[in-house]
Amino acid sequence: MDAISPLPSNPNSQIDYRGRDLREIWLAGGCFWGVGAFISRLPGVAGVSVGYANGRTENPTYRDVCSHRTGFAETAQIYYDPALISLKSLLEEYFRIIDPTSLNCQGHDCGDQYRTGIYYRDPADLPVIQAVLAAEQKKYDRPVVTEVETLRNFYPAEEEHQNYLEKNPGGYCHVNLGLLSGAAKPSLEPERYRCPDDAELKYRLTPLQYQVVRQNQTERPFTGENWDRAEPGLYVDVVTGEPLFTSQAKFDSGCGWPSFTQPVDPAVLRERRDVSHGLDRIEIRSRAGDSHLGHVFADGPAAAGGRRYCINSAALRFIPLAAMAGAGYADLISLVDDNRDAVRDDRDR
Repeated sequence: MDAISPLPSNPNSQIDYRGRDLREIWLAGGCFWGVGAFISRLPGVAGVSVGYANGRTENPTYRDVCSHRTGFAETAQIYYDPALISLKSLLEEYFRIIDPTSLNCQGHDCGDQYRTGIYYRDPADLPVIQAVLAAEQKKYDRPVVTEVETLRNFYPAEEEHQNYLEKNPGGYCHVNLGLLSGAAKPSLEPERYRCPDDAELKYRLTPLQYQVVRQNQTERPFTGENWDRAEPGLYVDVVTGEPLFTSQAKFDSGCGWPSFTQPVDPAVLRERRDVSHGLDRIEIRSRAGDSHLGHVFADGPAAAGGRRYCINSAALRFIPLAAMAGAGYADLISLVDDNRDAVRDDRDR
């Protein structure tokens, strides 16, 4: 059997899900101990309960399910916040931890209770499920055998199976929990960020903010609220909230504007040649909001790549580290706080 390393901390412990509009989905992927542990640590997942789904009897026990006479699949019931993680992203993460071409067998576990399956109640979920399934099929020569069905029934498993790996550190798990370190970051999905129309922007933004992001103006140096800010946190587009830079990449360049060595991800920025004012420069704009941010120069710290992203404070909104989870950026905390992954979650004690 496979042993696992200590469980990663759970970023969802930092998010208050009370009052959120949560959705449900049920995922079967072999032994539910590992599936539950993995899925529960995806930012945006408010809770996971493991149990038995789509069988032929009522109130089955673990022994009943293992008899292969009930037709149940070991399944994780998932409550998630669609404002923080989409169903598409959730399913894509699920497919990273299973072999969808293996029938009734995952890892060392074989039997019909270990089949893979996606079970839903809301008909609106089906097109999303089908689209993700179709994308997965393109990755394989063999047919994908993950079943997709409406949820007929679900019975929670015995208490000993809930949060099993938290109760039994180093216990058996067929899921590679190390994949959590490379999990997709929902906060970087561009479709999450709506760009307001011009009238709304003029109402919401200060005159200086509007002049910078929409009229390509530049604030005076040493005047913006972020140029010398040193506290840990995340810098997002003032127009859409899309993540752009972290405090980890910020440095004092002496120029009077916020300076960064790199963005949270190169995909969030757009570069354009700018020959205005008799200069030949590279302008930086945001992806989702098309906001003018500033310029990038090749005089940054050599050890960090040599780039200096010189950005207007007025184009940025700062999210302190302590507020990132509540603001919907829990999946980016590890980019800001080097020690975040070393802190054990209270749920793991």
